[in-house]
Amino acid sequence: MALPDSMRFIEHGEGGDPGVMRVARGPLPQPKPEEVLIRVLVAGVNRPDVAQRQGSYPPPPGASPVLGLEAAGEVVACGANVGRWRPGDRVCALTNGGAYAEYVAAPETQCLPWPGGYDAVKAAALPENFFTVWANLFGLGRLQAGETALVHGGTSGIGITAIQLGEAFGARMLATAGSAEKVAACREFGAAEAWNYREQDFAEEVKRLTDGKGIDAILDMVGGSYFPRNLRCLGQNGRLVMIAFLDGPKASEVDLRPIMVRRLTVTGSTLRPRTAAEKGAIAQALEGQVWPLLTAGRCAPRIHARFPLEKVAEAHALMESSTHIGKIMLEVAA
Repeated sequence: MALPDSMRFIEHGEGGDPGVMRVARGPLPQPKPEEVLIRVLVAGVNRPDVAQRQGSYPPPPGASPVLGLEAAGEVVACGANVGRWRPGDRVCALTNGGAYAEYVAAPETQCLPWPGGYDAVKAAALPENFFTVWANLFGLGRLQAGETALVHGGTSGIGITAIQLGEAFGARMLATAGSAEKVAACREFGAAEAWNYREQDFAEEVKRLTDGKGIDAILDMVGGSYFPRNLRCLGQNGRLVMIAFLDGPKASEVDLRPIMVRRLTVTGSTLRPRTAAEKGAIAQALEGQVWPLLTAGRCAPRIHARFPLEKVAEAHALMESSTHIGKIMLEVAA
């Protein structure tokens, strides 16, 4: 197909509040030898996009400065070394940036087919959350069937994914959330127990629930004041995996003795700076072990809201309000 000379994309200038974003026009990205060019139908909105817009999460060297870490659409061109994909293939991609646009280039190894029965909206809601949860909860966190795990932010896109995948693979999932409605949603998605962190001390609830033995793993995106309570929640050989710091990166008055006494592991990671090979390995694992669940109708993403590309400021404002349950999506192409 003939490609246009230019495309619409979201420009955020020097950064700031959601109002700094606007639709601009510019050249299409040129795919590198190992990349595909995707005509974007839908892009996902994620917390790192907000942080990048605000100026606190710059893209890694060589990545597009345009916002957007996940998209679903149609392959329209392939680099010289691409072997799997062909023009016309429908893919969802974990991008290194640039998804808030009509076209985005992505490494072929970071692309996956749409699961059976999925449309572009649902497919675009997968990459950032599923790559993150698989790499952290199941990779670094080593979650196994029969274990118990706690997920903070249970109604975020990542939280819902973690609850559903953990339950699907035989773990007992617990969650925290910020309202009665969100607590009920966590249970709907498969959490055995969920607590309103505004009203209950999750560390005390875990202690009560486990008769003081503690749990096996925690996926935490809060940090800050949660750190000492997370340590109190973990049982023998427990694992704390940190993926964000919504409450800040520093904690005070932390008793570190549980790490030694109970042989705890405290770890964490960011996804975006990982190499294409590392992300490709995650993609292979997802396609082999998780995509069959999605095709079978399990673990589907929850779509909270859809906005046209030109309403991106409203999408970011909603993300920052934390009132949503599930994913916020940008519809790029008609």
